Amino acid sequence: MSSEYAKQLGAKLRAIRTQQGLSLHGVEEKSQGRWKAVVVGSYERGDRAVTVQRLAELADFYGVPVQELLPGTTPGGAAEPPPKLVLDLERLATVPAEKAGPLQRYAATIQSQRGDYNGKVLSIRQDDLRTLAVIYDQSPSVLTEQLISWGVLDADARRAVSHEES
Repeated sequence: MSSEYAKQLGAKLRAIRTQQGLSLHGVEEKSQGRWKAVVVGSYERGDRAVTVQRLAELADFYGVPVQELLPGTTPGGAAEPPPKLVLDLERLATVPAEKAGPLQRYAATIQSQRGDYNGKVLSIRQDDLRTLAVIYDQSPSVLTEQLISWGVLDADARRAVSHEES
């Protein structure tokens, strides 16, 4: 593996780890010692080659597809305006699938496209909310109320939606 490739791979590993709010020692603790902080750190710096097997195991540990860890596979990070709507993915996971299935699939698609696997929250745009409203056959404001009642959106989302509809 070339030195430059190893550094790019390491940068991807570090990005996923930090998105999940983990320190190197946090990885070691969460994995119950399976992943040593010094080893993961050396992978991230590109100082140590990682085998395909270990990379697959690390991707599994982080809960991301292996291809998300490979250099050159993340969508180009085009600048976006600050998000106004934030989905609580942890609460979404507790909503019955018959209600939240379409939203869960939509959120998973956005996460995959962005390479964003923190698993806690996901920012969506007004356009995403309008698309979801079509999927749910509701107006954006009615869907917003539904998502607030599920605990998936914060009540502040009402302001963003009412501003958009006025």
